[in-house]
Amino acid sequence: MKFICLIPARYESSRFPGKPLAKIGGEEMIIRVCRQVEKTGIELAVATDDERIANCVRKAGYNVVMTSLSHKSGTERIEEAYRKLGSDAEVVINIQGDEPFIQPSQINKIASLFENEPDIKLATLTKQFNPEDGFDALFDPNLVKLIYDDNFNAIYFSRSIIPYIRKTDWKNWLKEYQFHTHIGIYGYKAETLKEIVKLPESTLEKAESLEQLRWLQNGYKIKVGLTEFSTIGIDTIEDLRCAEKMLEDLGN
Repeated sequence: MKFICLIPARYESSRFPGKPLAKIGGEEMIIRVCRQVEKTGIELAVATDDERIANCVRKAGYNVVMTSLSHKSGTERIEEAYRKLGSDAEVVINIQGDEPFIQPSQINKIASLFENEPDIKLATLTKQFNPEDGFDALFDPNLVKLIYDDNFNAIYFSRSIIPYIRKTDWKNWLKEYQFHTHIGIYGYKAETLKEIVKLPESTLEKAESLEQLRWLQNGYKIKVGLTEFSTIGIDTIEDLRCAEKMLEDLGN
């Protein structure tokens, strides 16, 4: 089975304009993402709408595809990039351009899900929530939670805590249930990618501002793989400072 990793990256951001070019440890964030993906040996390309990002990526020796300014999601952007590349990859893996600490093992995990179960159309990852991180982290709406069935198919994603633990004081919830959080990397069968970008925004998606709910609401199954690693999405300057601190702790 052939794979391609596509990394959507746009310059405009309401909270952090130009963040793909923000430097972590002296290197642009988008290049750090590329270097992590490169370790898998899977073909990769950056999909962007901005020449500054494109020039940075080209200078570092990576492939780049220019895409429309009008896309509303990274999924739409990588679908256009896939078409423009004329790729014959059967599976497209979407790695966020603001995840500089994505692990090669996480990307390989997504690939292995498709290799082990050829009928899978969509896949993503989850991590067990560490109770030591406490309720402030669990209640954070930016930390997306998910639940899945006994066959590791996603049931629901939410910015709220799911499930609700009935007849138990909320202070004891972390002792009663193993919560899971979402790691925002996706795999799509190429034909499925072409289908889902044509779907209209769904009511659940609008409510939670989570694109994957559009797919669930339209009857698509999303296979869930387990990972032990957390990732840090960079959405603000404060996130960037945290990433710098993480880099120092890792000695990189």
